[in-house]
Formats: sequence, structure tokens, C-alpha cells
Amino acid sequence: MKQRAPLTLAAVTAALAAITGVAALTAPAADGKAADGKAAAAARMPVERSLLVCPGPSSSDIAETTYTSFTPGAAAGKGSARLLGATKDAKPVLEPKEPGKPVGATASGADAPALTGSADGVLAPGWTAQLTTKVSVGRTRGVLGAGCTAPGTDFWFPAVSTAKGREDYVHLTNPDDAAAIVDIKLFGPDGPAKPDAGASESIRVDPKSSKTVLLSSLVPGAQLADATAHVTTRAGRVGASVQVGEEQVGSDWLAASADPAGSIVLPGIPADAASVRLVVFAPGEEDADLKLRLAGPGGAISPAGSEQVHVKAGMTAAVDLKDLTRGEPGSLLLTPADPKKSAPVVAALRVVRGSGAKQEIGFIPATGPVGTRATVADNRPEENTTLLSLTAPGADAKVKVTASPGTGGGEPASQEVTVKAGTTQTLTLAPAGGKGAYALTVETVSGGPVHAARTLSLPHEGIAMFTVQGFSDDHSTVSVPKAAQDLSVLTR
Repeated sequence: MKQRAPLTLAAVTAALAAITGVAALTAPAADGKAADGKAAAAARMPVERSLLVCPGPSSSDIAETTYTSFTPGAAAGKGSARLLGATKDAKPVLEPKEPGKPVGATASGADAPALTGSADGVLAPGWTAQLTTKVSVGRTRGVLGAGCTAPGTDFWFPAVSTAKGREDYVHLTNPDDAAAIVDIKLFGPDGPAKPDAGASESIRVDPKSSKTVLLSSLVPGAQLADATAHVTTRAGRVGASVQVGEEQVGSDWLAASADPAGSIVLPGIPADAASVRLVVFAPGEEDADLKLRLAGPGGAISPAGSEQVHVKAGMTAAVDLKDLTRGEPGSLLLTPADPKKSAPVVAALRVVRGSGAKQEIGFIPATGPVGTRATVADNRPEENTTLLSLTAPGADAKVKVTASPGTGGGEPASQEVTVKAGTTQTLTLAPAGGKGAYALTVETVSGGPVHAARTLSLPHEGIAMFTVQGFSDDHSTVSVPKAAQDLSVLTR
């Protein structure tokens, strides 16, 4: 585990000021009280700067990519945002102008770049972006969807593979002005895979650039059908995603799993899934015994023959759940078999729709709750293309779902949905008269927590091409101590 130096109060204060733009912050005394002797209070304020990183879309010359950017809400004020190629002196690809109205752009071929960008002012809180790529034919054919993410230093990718017929590439994008140094470790069913000498350590990603790493090249000769990749940085930060191509099955992006936890939710399994495979990894020092339940429209049930899974510490386990949903959409819930004994895990699902030469692959990683608010940017108004799945794993909850106008116009639409505990509810919602891609925003009204995912289906010549993206809390506000002592001289 990495050891980090503790932050001083001054450093924390400066960091908060940088994020929120607040010049005067409280300096609590050692007893937790403000300078006037009263208990220090914290307020939630909108963030004033957000960063996003998007991977390079495709290596195919016939790829067609749609980029969509959106900030929810209708706040008045100034702000700017732009996404540009992850190269020095790159031109902007997307430049949204105001909250509540998405903007889009398209790119063709293999030259479409990875993107980096920032938003500030009223465009920063909840800013999101999405890329969706369609490849009609060839080894990498399919619909590949990826949400752009904030850069980070630690990512888990269960469900990767180095087996014959699979090509899994880790895409690393560095948005900063200094080089990032990255390590990639692979864990199979027997524990850590032995890498080729030096291949998986100290991978340099130059400033304002991206790099792809073929996972099988890190462990030559190893045929890991089910594995977990751990991507960490020694210096700097990156955006990380895995692009999967599977021979005769299709391709898609595999997003990072939610942080390790004892109970996790994998939302949005399609009703017509022909094959569902669960891949779980226990990163701690203790084995994990997990109970599996499928949360469907009418409640949660245990899959026959796959009620539990045992995951050894430091090893990857896989369970073939076959046609788990049997005609009804659902979400997989993983909880400790013994509530008194919990070990953290990460997980993802490999999902296949169709059969024979008409198969298509997609991935569903464990996803955190939507929290206060979460958004997925690229949805399509055509009938039966966009399906939203909402799951309440532990308690009844009510959420508000809003469909923004499309990039080509339309009127927003909203709907409140009650989700019973242990169920998955689905709905389609699009803007009235909407044209072009639109955003879906989910807000928690009461109860909870709620987990959500959106399935985008773009069939092609009888192939049920699809991609699933999870919703994550947009962290559009930050807790700021109540002003009591003027520290503006330190933060301006």
C-alpha cells in the first residue's frame, strides 16, 4: 500500500480554495471549534473546476465516433469548458456554452485522438462527457461506449484477459504538463501473473499524451482467460480504460470497477443476455465469501447453482451465470455470505447478446451509487435504443430522472421513479421532439442508495450491438468550512 505524507491544515485549506474558488475559510481550533468558540460548520458549495480524460476511440479506419459533453442544471453565471486532443497545441473538439444544453461532435477513422479538458465556473459542477464508437465490420466490430473520467492514480479492471482470441489494451492518458509513471499488475486464478522483465513497471506516459499497452505483451505465453488488472501511478496521474476486442464476439470498453468494498452492485444486465460471466477479485489479505442475488423487477433471487462464490485473497475468481436474466432486465448484487465477516472485492460482468456470428460483447463493472446526482451524456432519441436501469439494493428509494434537450434541439423531460428495495426498475425517457444525442441525469430524492446504468443499443445487420455505462455521483459540490477567520491573504 502506498504511504502518503499527511496534509497540513494549510495544505487542505489551500486545496479547498483551489477547488471551490473560496477565498475566506474557517480555521478550526484544535478542539474542532472556530475562532469564536462555536462549533465549526461546513457548507456545500459548487466546485469551480472539473477535469476529464477520454481514451482514444478506436484503431479501426472505419470507426465512427460521437463525442457528447453536458453539464446538468441551469445555473446562471460565467463559465467555460472544452475538450481537446491529448497532444500539445491540439484544437478543441467540444466547447459547451451553458448548463442544460449538450453539445456534440463526430470523428471518423483511427486518427480520432484521446481527449483531455477542463470546465470552470457554472459549467464545472457535474460536467460529463461520453464517447460512443460504432465499427460495422472487422475484428473490432461493435458499439464501444466510454464515459470520460477524472484522472486518478489507482484503477481496478476485473474481467480482462490474455487468452487466445482476446486483445485487451489499457489506454493511458496523461492530461498534465509532467510525465506520469505507471505500473500494471495482472492477477489470475492463481494470484499475481509473472510479468516479462520490466515490461509492466515504470511505463512512461509523456505530458499531454496517451499510450496503449497490450496486456498479453506483459505476460508472454500466459493464457489468462479471466484476470484482473491493477493500474497505479508512481508519479503523476492518468485516465485509464481498457478496450477489449474478442474474436467473433465484438468489442467494447471496460471501465474501472468501483473501489473495493464488501458489498457491490453491478447494474443494468440486458433482458436478452445470452451469456453472463462474473469476474471477482479480492485485493485484501482475507478471502471473500459472497452471496449472489439477481435483482429483477419483482425482487431479488439467488441464481440456481450459483448462490455463492468463494474468492481467495489476491486471486481472481470467475462464475459462469449463463442466461442469468431469462428475459427480464436485472442487476447483480454481491454481499458477504456471513454479514459479520466482510472482505473487500472488485468485480465486473462480461455480457454477450446474440448467438453464432451475430454475437456482441459488453461489460458491466461494479458501480457506486448515484449519490446526490449523476449523469450519462450520450443517449439517442430513437425508439428502443436507450434503456435506464435503476437498482435499490437495500431500501426503498425515489429518484428524479431528467432527459436533457438533444444536441439538435427538443424540450427536456422529467419523471420521478420509486424503486423498491431489492428490485431493478427500467424506463425509457427522451426529450420531447429531441434531435441528436441527449443526457440522462438521475437525482436521489429520498431513501436509497440507488445504482444506475444505461444501455445504448444500436443494432446493425441483425447484430444486437450495445454498450452499458454506469452512473457515478458527479461530486458537483464540496464541503467547505464555515467562514470565521479570514485566510484570504493565504489563498488569493
